[in-house]
Amino acid sequence: MQNSDAIIVFAILIYFVVVLTIGFVYAKRSNSSTSEYFLGGRKVGPWFTALSAEASDMSGYLLMGLPGLAYFTGASDVGWTAIGLALGTYLNWKFVAERLRRYSVVANDSITIPGFFSNRYHDEKKTIGTIAAVIILVFFSVYCGSCFVTCGRLFHTLFGLDYASMMVLGALIVFLYTMVGGYLSVVATDFVQGCLMFFALAVVVIGSITMAGGLENTVAFLSDIPGYLSMTTMAVPMVDETGTQMVENGMPLFDEPATYGIITIISTMSWGLGYFGMPQVLVRFMGIRSQQEIKTSRHIAVVWVVISMFCAVMIGLIGRYIIPSELLTSSSAETIFIVLSKMMLPAFLCGIVVSGILAASMSSASSYLLITGSSVAENIYRALFKKDATDDQVLIVSRITLALVLIFGIVVAWDSNSVIFTVVSYAWAGLGASFGPLMLFSLYWRRTNKAGAIAGMLTGAGMVLIWHNLIKPIGGIFGIYELGPAFLCGCIAIVVVSLLTKEPDQSIYDEFDHYMDNDIEGERNLELVLEGDVTA
Repeated sequence: MQNSDAIIVFAILIYFVVVLTIGFVYAKRSNSSTSEYFLGGRKVGPWFTALSAEASDMSGYLLMGLPGLAYFTGASDVGWTAIGLALGTYLNWKFVAERLRRYSVVANDSITIPGFFSNRYHDEKKTIGTIAAVIILVFFSVYCGSCFVTCGRLFHTLFGLDYASMMVLGALIVFLYTMVGGYLSVVATDFVQGCLMFFALAVVVIGSITMAGGLENTVAFLSDIPGYLSMTTMAVPMVDETGTQMVENGMPLFDEPATYGIITIISTMSWGLGYFGMPQVLVRFMGIRSQQEIKTSRHIAVVWVVISMFCAVMIGLIGRYIIPSELLTSSSAETIFIVLSKMMLPAFLCGIVVSGILAASMSSASSYLLITGSSVAENIYRALFKKDATDDQVLIVSRITLALVLIFGIVVAWDSNSVIFTVVSYAWAGLGASFGPLMLFSLYWRRTNKAGAIAGMLTGAGMVLIWHNLIKPIGGIFGIYELGPAFLCGCIAIVVVSLLTKEPDQSIYDEFDHYMDNDIEGERNLELVLEGDVTA
């Protein structure tokens, strides 16, 4: 190993020590009860809530997936995706956050998303919560795999180390601090990781512009690539039978650009719909100290997301100018952030910056593990099999679930050629279509009933599978991102089934009307503020 590589490793080790220390610091507090372990006792301040929500959401696709997509096919696909995500972030904080914070307290002080759905509809048999927990288990296991891919690819690209070994090492570190510290550990580490991700993106985009000699030369070069900078066409790399882009005289070859029409734009922007059903974000709304602090969190979150995604896209575009013909597959293109960091930065700073990639993947993976563990332990084990289970027993089941998801995620990530953006998009659609429509109707339509809730979840999840595997391959107008049509079908199922089946009991109506009262939490919020928060 070269001296510079040793310095990079040293910087990354510092990062590992920091996140593990945070996990152990919060261990005693988090393990005092399931409410503390799964939701931090609802005492998290606005800064930690905002940055932890966005850091857990923006997994490896922020520093690897988005730059890689921009590098390989140009501005349109990644640009409309980023716009959709930015709008989705704002709308989710605007229309869901405060209402979910209030309603989750009224609905039997729910501490998990499946638990909230069950309590919202007074589901004594816990059918809704069980279905939701199973959906989370399936799609979050896949999601974790995408995060572990990021860890393995980082060390393989930087040092040529064995991908599989490094992927497993990263997965184990995430598992350790999540298991020990619970929600408070995850939130606190996510805050640190969110700051690091923001810093890393800013440093690399500024360095890339400097290395390119300014934007003028970059724009001139990229304008010669058919459709590369257009938002209505998409660059199409000429590839051989292995999916590798062809090169001639040191320059990458491109076919005629593909049209990026209005249907495709709407389909791509539908990424933003996923936010309404993302448990790792929604649970942050439930855990914030006070609903009055949500507006502050919203401003912080939206600014962070917009600037971070802009930097990520710019890194991919500028990277194509700096090294036009070195990353010739869609999977290798996702290493552009790492390659540029190593080219332009001093070794120690490079180590800090690339730790941002670990931050992106580890912050997300920790949230996925914790939410999956809490959902299975609370909404399957305690709800169905052992209703008198103690908090200690629930925590044990949660940690067993963490271990099982860890193993499955490692299996998913074992293929080093997995494309992070593709894996994430599939899991994102599954969760967004399953829970997004139901969350909106649960908060806004009092007539929604248990049957409609179940129909909405199953229709959304099922349509993602059907559209992705059977309809999308047809191509043409059917070749759109599966989240949009699945989300729409979920909404229709909720409305139709709710209207065709028994109206909710009066007690559910009364609870809904009570939650709509903006003052219901005043006394509780005052109590929490007087007790003091645990994070900023």
